[in-house]
Amino acid sequence: MNTERLPTEFEKKVYDALHLIPRGKVTTYGLLGSYISCRSAQAIGQALRRNPFAPGTPCHRVVKGDLTIGGFAGERDGEPIDRKRRLLETEGVTISAEGHIDPSCLHDFDE
Repeated sequence: MNTERLPTEFEKKVYDALHLIPRGKVTTYGLLGSYISCRSAQAIGQALRRNPFAPGTPCHRVVKGDLTIGGFAGERDGEPIDRKRRLLETEGVTISAEGHIDPSCLHDFDE
């Protein structure tokens, strides 16, 4: 018997929106929430943490509103954050030595 849980309808909505963010771009928890009509960054973060389709469904492209890396794989520091940074940089996202993402890399869902 398969004990893996299937994504909820809310999680599917989050994951579908992630596919709209092109390589080399990021969005914030807040912008993603606005796009899918969800006011809870925490709910979005939980959906991203549960993403069973990563990296094909690119949850690493969601960052904090201050354009810093934020969390990844349920962690806020250490190797998971280093991995998220490497994934973003490999895709062409510019990140300063201080950890701030270049605002030109921010995806606008209205484009």
